[in-house]
Amino acid sequence: MRANGSRMSPRELAAGALLTALALVIPLVFQGWLQVYVPPLGLSATLASHVPSMLGMFISPAVAALVGIGSTLGFLMTLGPVIAGRAASHIVFAFVGAVLYRAGMRPGWVLAAVLPVHAGLEGLAVWLLLRQKEAALAVTGLTALHHAADALIAFSVLMALWRANVGVLRRPASLRNGGAGQKERV
Repeated sequence: MRANGSRMSPRELAAGALLTALALVIPLVFQGWLQVYVPPLGLSATLASHVPSMLGMFISPAVAALVGIGSTLGFLMTLGPVIAGRAASHIVFAFVGAVLYRAGMRPGWVLAAVLPVHAGLEGLAVWLLLRQKEAALAVTGLTALHHAADALIAFSVLMALWRANVGVLRRPASLRNGGAGQKERV
């Protein structure tokens, strides 16, 4: 349910389901191929693994959290509890990003604003689960770099979807042709 008590629209639910499926598939398909994994340090990086959660931010907070849960489950199935603990940060950073976007923040700024939340939570997860300060710091730094790379991918995909007029992705009136004064599509 949305913060105002209404339910997700069928389009939001369908988009959320597709992004959640993608969040599950990325760790399964990319395992050992487009992935770096150092188990003793709780260190991993899977190309584009943050993109579904990042795209979910531009649909709704509920969709963003749902996709983050899917990402967490995907990493739990493939890389175990420490990496899944890190992936649980996707639930939080995506939800926060969706709230910021709903409040009127521009997409590029949203992606930048949630970077420290994301990196900090992943480092915290490693510290709590492994009790290794150096590993936690390394994960925090790697996550920041990985987040930035995936943010560029997500931003590019978002712009392409906006150009294709995909209705479930809400483009603020201030970013549409015609500028301010137009109402935002639901």
